[in-house]
Amino acid sequence: MTELITYSSGFTEEIGWEWPISVYLLLAGISGGAIIVALLIRFYKNQTQTTPIYKSASLVAFITILMGMVCLVGDLTRPLLFWQILINYNFNSVMSIGVAALMIYIPLTFVAVVFSFEEFIKEKFAFLTKIIDLLKKFRVAIEGILFLFGVVICAYTGFLISVLVRFPLLNTSILPALFVISGLSAGTAALCIMAKRVFNENTHSSDMKILHKIEWPIMAIEILFLAMLYISLATGNEAGKIAVAGFHEGMWSNIFWIGVVFIGFVLPIILNFIPTKEHTTNKIFYISAMCSIVGVLCLRLFIIYAGQTFNV
Repeated sequence: MTELITYSSGFTEEIGWEWPISVYLLLAGISGGAIIVALLIRFYKNQTQTTPIYKSASLVAFITILMGMVCLVGDLTRPLLFWQILINYNFNSVMSIGVAALMIYIPLTFVAVVFSFEEFIKEKFAFLTKIIDLLKKFRVAIEGILFLFGVVICAYTGFLISVLVRFPLLNTSILPALFVISGLSAGTAALCIMAKRVFNENTHSSDMKILHKIEWPIMAIEILFLAMLYISLATGNEAGKIAVAGFHEGMWSNIFWIGVVFIGFVLPIILNFIPTKEHTTNKIFYISAMCSIVGVLCLRLFIIYAGQTFNV
């Protein structure tokens, strides 16, 4: 099977994993991050109703993970044989463990969509009523498992590339934690956009206020993990010092400092303190959220490309 299903370029070349993998890592992070944040709010507030934030999270999580799978499968050398990964498992492989997790996570996100739009589904597809009612009896357990697998999916994307030992920027234990927290950042931003744009959630509602409050500690932790990654490479062995050059040399350093630092961190902070009038508030809101998502995409691109470029 390993001969049939491989990535489009092997690691014998300078760049083995390219932009589709970076986009997949972003989409998986958004999916897991959105569902984690929404369920945390639901558990914290003991919510029983289906809120706009919950509906937004279910849609964001389900749609983005499916889009991510398209990117992942599309990057295979022989994508039409992707189904073989679904029936052949090797639990000594991080890739295989991740596929198994996805096979649980994706159906659970679909169940969350069913919970979100229960009335509409029952009205249009009455024959599903008994199945939905049965699932609702286990809703708390299902959402608990979904929360757990949301964390697993975010972390797994970091573990997936951290096992590549000859790439010091990738082969670090900080990476899974960094991918979890950056997934929360992008997921929160996607939630804000979806809730306001699609479900007309009030910017000043209780749930939206929580989303705005957690954005800043999430950003602070993300910056902390990036600093830890930089320092660990700069003060490490010769391989680490080669890898840390990726932060300062070549085009990918520009992606880091302009895309990750300026667009992802500095610009949202500046926008938060700009005095706004009523007609410009929405524009600032959407721009700030998109900056967070673009920043996380640039982070994935930087990690993937600079990690493979500056290697031993």
